[in-house]
Amino acid sequence: MKKKILRMDNGKAVYDNQNSLTAGPRGPVLMQDILLMEKLAHFDREEIPERIVHAKGAGAHGTFTVTNDITAYTKASIFSEIGKVTETFTRFSTVGGERGSADTARDPRGFATKFYTDEGNWDLVGNNTPVFFIRDPLKFPDFIHTQKRLPDSNLKSNEMVWDFWSKSPESLHQITTLFSNRGTPDGYRHMNGYGSHTYSFINGKNERFWVKFHLKTVQGIKNLRSDEAVRLAGENPDYATQDLFEAIEAGDFPKWTMYVQIMPETDAESYPINPFDVTKVWPHADYPLIEVGVLELNRNPENYFAEVEQAAFSPTNKVPGIGFSPDKMLQGRLFSYPDTQRYRLGVNYNLLPINRPKIEVENGYRNGFMRFDDNGGNRPNYEPNATGEPAEAAGVDEPPLKVCGDADRYAYDSDENSDFAQAGALYRLMPKNEQEDLINNLAGSMRGVREEIVETALEFFYKADSGYGSALAKKLGITR
Repeated sequence: MKKKILRMDNGKAVYDNQNSLTAGPRGPVLMQDILLMEKLAHFDREEIPERIVHAKGAGAHGTFTVTNDITAYTKASIFSEIGKVTETFTRFSTVGGERGSADTARDPRGFATKFYTDEGNWDLVGNNTPVFFIRDPLKFPDFIHTQKRLPDSNLKSNEMVWDFWSKSPESLHQITTLFSNRGTPDGYRHMNGYGSHTYSFINGKNERFWVKFHLKTVQGIKNLRSDEAVRLAGENPDYATQDLFEAIEAGDFPKWTMYVQIMPETDAESYPINPFDVTKVWPHADYPLIEVGVLELNRNPENYFAEVEQAAFSPTNKVPGIGFSPDKMLQGRLFSYPDTQRYRLGVNYNLLPINRPKIEVENGYRNGFMRFDDNGGNRPNYEPNATGEPAEAAGVDEPPLKVCGDADRYAYDSDENSDFAQAGALYRLMPKNEQEDLINNLAGSMRGVREEIVETALEFFYKADSGYGSALAKKLGITR
């Protein structure tokens, strides 16, 4: 029987479905990657407007206060002086479940904050883990499909999940985090947040630095063991939502300290770990944490739909002094996030009160669904024009990003072992009781999955750490 060929919607055969089209091995993703654009655009519209991912969530208003001077690295006004306060809105969420799913499910947690700065809105859109399962956006719709429901039974499938992971070795670092007790945090107040991706800072001298963002909970890390998480899912599926709301209502305002890791731009060329690979962390010994400020949540929403459900976050929302990087997953999100918001809420979603910047915006955009202001009046909606307004801004440009290489579909430039080294190191950092919980959680998820898939996945665990692999194999009753 002739094997079916992977094709695009127009019938064009796909020759590489693993790697996005970039300018050189470490260059940014190209808009001419029509396969990537088609996959992401189709994925963004696969469901009627519940969020495709991060559907179940809770949020609160707050403030961000600068506590340390980082103006040597960035000219962003939000960080311009110690003591400066900026209004914020933060939304927490699970990733794979629907709006009615349990808050305590084993799942990464979204951690997204909108900073209403005096230069416009900056969104830091991240998770409670510093890494992710995949590092190329071309694989993102496929990955999320494994977390959704089967078309026949409408049930979730561990076999789909492990089938994909067993063919994606870069996933092991995040898998190790997810199946540890950090995969079921005790509410939203007791978990960290991470930008995960590599971003850039631009300083007043127009110098570029690579940066990673960390938000460390002041309340301390608290996690649930698997049995506790399952019990709470049955007793109170809105456990984390209730905990956050009631804490703020009682005046017990949760706080997180923001830190950054800073890498000089030229370090990326020789650093042994690809600094744009979101499945890897930067060791703190090489790039230590630098304190920046404190995020505090101190006001509950008055209307969940208007403020939490309609909140729209995107990494494209940035301000002068904060920029992007050649991180392929980040580049894919720059298209996918605003695209899915336009589908879910309409093209004018940034005019909604929860998303609207605190400063006046003039850009010539007109019409579209749900336009509820004066639609720009009779002012010119083109530029340049005789009035000279709106005018281009000076001093907000970024230094050129050096890009070289032939446009092609490149795998990440890391050897196979690098996909397992940090996962093994994370396993060895865990105390014995947490290692045992990790093994129990993994084994519970893998039971019932086809033997050949389990065997393939086990190879990754052995490569990360022989003890890791052996303990999991023993728990599964597999003799090697």
